Amino acid sequence: MKNLITRAITGTFFIGIIIGAILYSKFTLLALLVTITTLTLTEFYKLIERNNFQKLTLLVNLLGGNYLVLALYLSASNILSEAYNGIIFVPYLIYIICCFIMQLYMKDKDPITRWSHSFLGQVYIALPLGLLSYLAFEPTSSFLFYNPWLILSFFAFIWINDTGAFLVGSSIGKRRLFERISPKKSWEGFWGGIVFNLVLAYFLSSQFNVLSQFEWYGLAITVSVFATLGDLCESLLKRTLQIKDSGSILPGHGGMLDRFDSVLLATPAVVVYFYLCY
Repeated sequence: MKNLITRAITGTFFIGIIIGAILYSKFTLLALLVTITTLTLTEFYKLIERNNFQKLTLLVNLLGGNYLVLALYLSASNILSEAYNGIIFVPYLIYIICCFIMQLYMKDKDPITRWSHSFLGQVYIALPLGLLSYLAFEPTSSFLFYNPWLILSFFAFIWINDTGAFLVGSSIGKRRLFERISPKKSWEGFWGGIVFNLVLAYFLSSQFNVLSQFEWYGLAITVSVFATLGDLCESLLKRTLQIKDSGSILPGHGGMLDRFDSVLLATPAVVVYFYLCY
């Protein structure tokens, strides 16, 4: 009971911060993305480099990841003129160059692993979190206008999918979805998450006209499928590292990776979905 109360308090606080930051302004959204990126990247690099952790490399990777988030935000929001859309990514290219050059001066026994870890964190975490910006600006207006409801809907689909999968899976789940990676997940829970999201999509389609009804349904299914796959990928990561939780920053919920695992794969999938729609 104590653990359930802790989970409920932490979850409410966690969701409240996300909703508040998104609704308040486009600049608090950026602050939220930078904060999440910093915490999640730090957790990730500490996990996979436990035996060879270097603070200098962490600092460089954090700067690179956060700059990628900022550059994607500036590109998506179109705050800068089109002439700067390409230039804003130049510092990130410098980061990539620095990652390679740094290993010439560091005495790592396995520089290939170091490079792999650095760029995995960028692709797995920083890039998807940066792409969230493309959900926050009106897609029908060349991303010119801030629209908090679309990105909030995305997070709502993530949360409702998790809730539906848990409720259905714990009630009638029998057939394992990926027993080798996550023994508790079931096909019944997977379909339950989709059904819950379709119900939410029907409600959202009656309230917001940024997407057609069928586009809302497509978004719901896309999020459900790739959120589940994202969860499984993080489970594979933890199983490989032989850990239960990615961290302890969120009491009762684990670490940042545990909370954003679904987002990391669902975000690029949804961006692709929107580009196909428009």
